Amino acid sequence: MQHYVKHVTNRMESLMVKTTRIQPADLLGYSRLVIAATLGITAVVEAMHANILRSSGIDHTQALGRTSGITGTVYKSVRGVTTLVGGGIDAILSRVVPELGQNDSSAEREAMLAKLNGVIGDYLAATNNPLAISMCMRRNGKPLDIEGQALAGPTVCATTKLLVLVHGLGMSDLQWERNGHDHGNALARDLGFSPIYLHYNSGLHVSTNGRALAELLEVLVQEWPVPLEEFVILGHSMGGLVSRAAFHYGKLARHQWTQKLRKLIFLGAPHHGSPLEQGANLLNGAFELSSYTTALARLGKIRSAGITDLRYGNLLDEDWQSRDRFAHVGDLRRPVPLPKQVQCYAIAACVSKRPGSSSSVVLSDGLVPVSSALGRHSDPRLTLALAKSRQFVSYGLRHFDLLSHPVVYEQIRKWLASRSRTGSKRHIGSEPPIQTT
Repeated sequence: MQHYVKHVTNRMESLMVKTTRIQPADLLGYSRLVIAATLGITAVVEAMHANILRSSGIDHTQALGRTSGITGTVYKSVRGVTTLVGGGIDAILSRVVPELGQNDSSAEREAMLAKLNGVIGDYLAATNNPLAISMCMRRNGKPLDIEGQALAGPTVCATTKLLVLVHGLGMSDLQWERNGHDHGNALARDLGFSPIYLHYNSGLHVSTNGRALAELLEVLVQEWPVPLEEFVILGHSMGGLVSRAAFHYGKLARHQWTQKLRKLIFLGAPHHGSPLEQGANLLNGAFELSSYTTALARLGKIRSAGITDLRYGNLLDEDWQSRDRFAHVGDLRRPVPLPKQVQCYAIAACVSKRPGSSSSVVLSDGLVPVSSALGRHSDPRLTLALAKSRQFVSYGLRHFDLLSHPVVYEQIRKWLASRSRTGSKRHIGSEPPIQTT
C-alpha cells in the first residue's frame, strides 16, 4: 500500500507540473464532488423513472423516489459501486495530499474556485471540502496577517486612509482588476488609500458572511498601524449586501470599526434582489407541479444559499432561518436601513444607451435592476434613504462594467475626494439620481 501511495504521489506531482498551478488539495476536493455528483444524478434519474412508472400504474411498491425489482437493483448497484470507489479514492488522496505541500496559485484557478464557491459554496463548506474558500483579507491574491505588526510591512503600505473592497457572487478579490483597471489601486494612486481586498465564499448566506466580515474588520481596524482619518468600504454586487450585513452585526456586537467607518459605496448591489433568482425560483416551482418533472426540481435546488439570498436581498439570519429557502413565499425580509452616521452612495448601470431613449425601458444592467441598485422599493419600510447627490446611473454599461469603466471610477473618486459632513440630510430614494449619458 505504501508503495502504491508513493507511486500515486509521484504521478500527481508530475500532473501538477504540467497543469496550471493546481493545488494538491484540489484533487481531493474535485474527486469528492465527482462522487457526490454521480450519486446525485443517479437519484434524480431514479426518481424520474419511479414517478413515470407510478403514473403509468406499473409500480406502487417502493417509497417515493425509488424503484423496485430489477430496476431498483440496478440503481442500488450504481450507488454502491460509486460509494465504494469514491471511498477508496478519498482514502488514497487523503494520504497523498499532505505529502505534496502547496504551490503558487494562478488567476485561472482563483476564478474557477470563486465560481464554484458561488454556485455550491455552502455545500463545500458543510462537507469540509478543501475547495471551500475561507474568508480572509488579501493583497495581490495573497492572504494578509492582520494581527500584530504584520500590517506595518511593505505589502500593505498602510496610510491614514483605509479602503476595504468586497467582491460579488462567484468572484474573487483578483477580479477587481478588469481591462487593466482596479478601483483599489487607482484610489491608492490618486487619493492615497490603502486598499485591502476581502476574499470569501460567496455561496454562504449573506448574513453568515456579514457576521464573519464584521469580526475581521474589528481586528483590521484595531491593528491598523497608523491613525485612521478615512475608512471606506466599496462593495460590488453581493459585496454591497455583505457589507450592509457586516455593519448590522458589527453594531449589535458594539464593534469599534462601525464608529470609524465614514463612507460606504455600492456598485450594482441588488438591495432588493435580482429577477434572475426570482425567475429561477418560479421555474423550480413549475417543475414540482408535475410528477414527470418533479425530480428535475432537485437540480434547481443545487444552487447555493448565497444565490437564493439574492432573490429579494436577504441580509439577516431571520430572513432565512426556519424557512424553506426554495419555497415561493414572497419577500419576508426585515427592513435594514442604511447606517445614519455613514455616508452611503450607490451606483447603478443600465444597458440602455441614454435616458429617455426607446430602449431605456430595460432599466437594468443585465443582472440587477436600477431600482434595486438604488435601493428603491414600493414598500416605504424597505426603501433605502439615499440623497440625490449620492446616487449615480451610468448608461450603456452592464453589471461587470462597473468594475472598470472610467466614468464609474471618476464618480467614485469624486465622492471619496469630497469631505462632505457626515449626517447630512438624506432624501428618499425615489428622487431622480444623477445620471450620465
